[in-house]
Amino acid sequence: MAALVEVGSHAVLDAELAGRRTGEVTLVGRLPRSLGPGQLVLADREFLGVPLWRAFTATGADLLWRVPANRVLPVLKQFRDGSWLSQIRASSGPARHEPVTVRVLAYQLKGQGGEGATDGYRLVTTLLDARRHPARQLAALYRERWEFESVFAEIKTHQRGARIVLSSKTPDGVRQQIWAHLLVHHALRELMLRTAATRGLDPDRVSFTETLRSARRSVTVTPGSFSP
Repeated sequence: MAALVEVGSHAVLDAELAGRRTGEVTLVGRLPRSLGPGQLVLADREFLGVPLWRAFTATGADLLWRVPANRVLPVLKQFRDGSWLSQIRASSGPARHEPVTVRVLAYQLKGQGGEGATDGYRLVTTLLDARRHPARQLAALYRERWEFESVFAEIKTHQRGARIVLSSKTPDGVRQQIWAHLLVHHALRELMLRTAATRGLDPDRVSFTETLRSARRSVTVTPGSFSP
């Protein structure tokens, strides 16, 4: 499964499912249908490629993606914040002769102990204006992408249950069960978002496991209160 998740609310906005012979890049290539102007898409380094980049930017959304360690990004123009303009090219095909202009951010993260620096990071973005979008702010924002991993933990470990496998015996049945889990997760996250809004809290301060327990109790105590 490849999914499009909203960082602020942890809500799954769209997803693509397929068998294990279908790669993640192929699945991600179907997700631009759910994007549009005013959105910023964060993605890890395995998805950086000109065809996919063009597919996402065609929607009007902006991008902030991590760069593989072996990608060469020549400096075309340097900015005061340390970022620079560069170009990415397709490795083969006609698109190889049509480079895409990007802005590159390079930075390092300090180790947990505070001594020295760990792995270096490079990001590329469609946000080319360094004054409106400083490199430091974009680097801090990209760190939020790792919250995506907790969404899978919420669905697979807490909601589905540890060591519990899907019981369907057919591909269509498995898809149905996965979509059911995604819909329930979306409903729980919507409830959490509304709860946070009424109390003036960041949604991250509302516990997913407590919300899940409350929902289960309400369904058990009042049968039929939760629509199938």
